[in-house]
Amino acid sequence: MPGDGDGDARGLEAAAAAAAEAARELREAAAALVATRAAEEDALRRRAVALDADVRRLQGSLPALDPSAVDKIEEELERARVAITDSDVASFLPSKRNGKFFKMFLGPVNVRVARKEDKLKIKDEYNNYRDRTAYKFLLFPSILLLLRWWIWDGCLPAWAVQIYQAWLLFLYTSFALRENVLIANGSDIRPWWIYHHYLAMVMALISLTWEIKGQPDCSSKQRGVQLFLRWAIMQGIAMHLQNRYQRQRLRTRIALGKAKRMDVVAGETAGVEGQLLLLYPVLFILQGFEAYVGVLLLQTALHGLASEWQVVVCGILLVVMAVGNFVNTVETLILKLRFKAKMKKAKGRQDRPHQN
Repeated sequence: MPGDGDGDARGLEAAAAAAAEAARELREAAAALVATRAAEEDALRRRAVALDADVRRLQGSLPALDPSAVDKIEEELERARVAITDSDVASFLPSKRNGKFFKMFLGPVNVRVARKEDKLKIKDEYNNYRDRTAYKFLLFPSILLLLRWWIWDGCLPAWAVQIYQAWLLFLYTSFALRENVLIANGSDIRPWWIYHHYLAMVMALISLTWEIKGQPDCSSKQRGVQLFLRWAIMQGIAMHLQNRYQRQRLRTRIALGKAKRMDVVAGETAGVEGQLLLLYPVLFILQGFEAYVGVLLLQTALHGLASEWQVVVCGILLVVMAVGNFVNTVETLILKLRFKAKMKKAKGRQDRPHQN
């Protein structure tokens, strides 16, 4: 029996030594592979950075050229830029730093994704989140307004409004975080969209501390709240139109090689004219109504109906957001008209040789 125990011990000792040797060899092989891969990645990174710098330098030289020769060169350079930034090459370019807002929530965490497929999943999830949010923007305020008449005798209870404002705070915070992640992974998002969500977050946070007054004279005291809920319904309709239009518009740009698959919003692209005829009037009406609600809140504060500081700040924020949205929409419309004029001019130059 003791001899058998010694044999088992020697066998286990030999097996343990073999496992340790195999682990050492595996560690060395993995280290060699990592070193080789790091060297190859470093070489690719230098090539990617150099080519990206060359494309940017050439794009900066375009204004000095004859306008008649610029279009074709600009198109080739744009295709080169998209090929660099809309492929796995983008992972070798220097990453963008996280903004202060992002660092405040997550700290100095690198949220950049290496694989292109994973980046596209982040973008698709963001688009799906926007679609789901558009339905909620229609549903929540509609339910509150209906219950106001059916159950609450024309007077909204404070807890219901505060629950809705808490949801808005969560919503705009999640939008801002998701958009910061998209920007870190190469998406092109207009800065105003981010700033708008920051302002909306502040407004939702402040409105949570706003005392919602009831009877007597509930209709006058809650007029601003009721108009805000009606504006939210219009916002839901506009979000539906924007989501559909921007999705089609972005697909057009990607097909033309003028946008990356990671881009979220594009400005000067061609779209469906029927949607444009409906989208822009709705946007302008929505922005005007948003400014009207903000001015109304300021008037109620001045007239003493609701003199809390929250009313004044929310009124100012609504006016600022309305003006910012209007300026952004006008800029997008101007860029689109310029793009259409440029395309028409280029088509005219192409048709001229055939006519001769």
